[in-house]
Amino acid sequence: MARKKNSTQLRLSQAIDGFFLELHARRLSPHTISDYQNTCNKLTAWLRDDPYMHEIEAATIQKFLAYLGNTPQQPNTPIQRQAKPLSKKSVLNIHTGLSALWTWALREGIISAHIIRDIPRPRPERRVIIPFTRDEVAAMLNACSATKGYFQKRTWCANSRPTELRDQAIIRTLTDTGLRASELCDLKIGDFDMPNHRLKVFGKGSKERVLALGDRTTKAIWLYLTKSRPANINADEPLFATDDGIEHLTRRALGLLLERIGERAGVPDVHPHRFRHTFAITYLRNDGDVYSLQMMLGHSTLDMVRRYLAIAQTDVEKAHRRASPIDNWKL
Repeated sequence: MARKKNSTQLRLSQAIDGFFLELHARRLSPHTISDYQNTCNKLTAWLRDDPYMHEIEAATIQKFLAYLGNTPQQPNTPIQRQAKPLSKKSVLNIHTGLSALWTWALREGIISAHIIRDIPRPRPERRVIIPFTRDEVAAMLNACSATKGYFQKRTWCANSRPTELRDQAIIRTLTDTGLRASELCDLKIGDFDMPNHRLKVFGKGSKERVLALGDRTTKAIWLYLTKSRPANINADEPLFATDDGIEHLTRRALGLLLERIGERAGVPDVHPHRFRHTFAITYLRNDGDVYSLQMMLGHSTLDMVRRYLAIAQTDVEKAHRRASPIDNWKL
């Protein structure tokens, strides 16, 4: 069926410029805008010829998504890593970003059909959730104090790390609250309520919630601010700052930081979201309720919380099988 003639015919790059004007006007978080930018960059690089947006067909986008999921992609990180295809979850994020772009373009009259809605959403893999153990978290806290060891003139050496207090406070905060990486990176000093042991957090959809902090986590943040930050810091400055104490950490910098700490500690697969899993499962193991957990995690539904609950209940069943008096007494 022939499409209606568009009132505004724009090249894809021109449409993207307008799309980002709206994103900034809506005051979306820098992390969200960065995700959209990544999506648009990948599409424009793959198309190359900057077509008119209304001429792009669903089949073209399907080929693009298939390319991302089947062709090794070079990771955009300072650390050299092996190129590999994007995961289904990453391809789903790209699909979501494109859908937002096409929704805006349809509303603006740049296109007459929302082709992304005709493309099935990728179904991400359901990965096994493995929380950190107490010993693993303790090892990572210890690994914050020194660099990776090395030999110098037959002597084993390691340098102290100037960011030890910050990094320990980050690990304690992630484990104690289940914050998303972006939420931790966006925290300001004014969000830390030390007297009441609380953090004010702005999550997805600009929804605010207040999270309790344990005594040890509160002390760790206070110690970091007292010893590592200048006395004249103000409430609008980042709580967890870059090494120079000026800018907010980015999600990528946070991920690399935790990955390196994990390598020094001998803990595999360290990433920010695994701390979130650890908080949630440990909370339920300690008799926390699902509705409080949903609120603390900032979830709009109970779907993910139910996954955590299933894991926690499995732990209880295994413990019972090990400790069952009747079985152990062979009665």
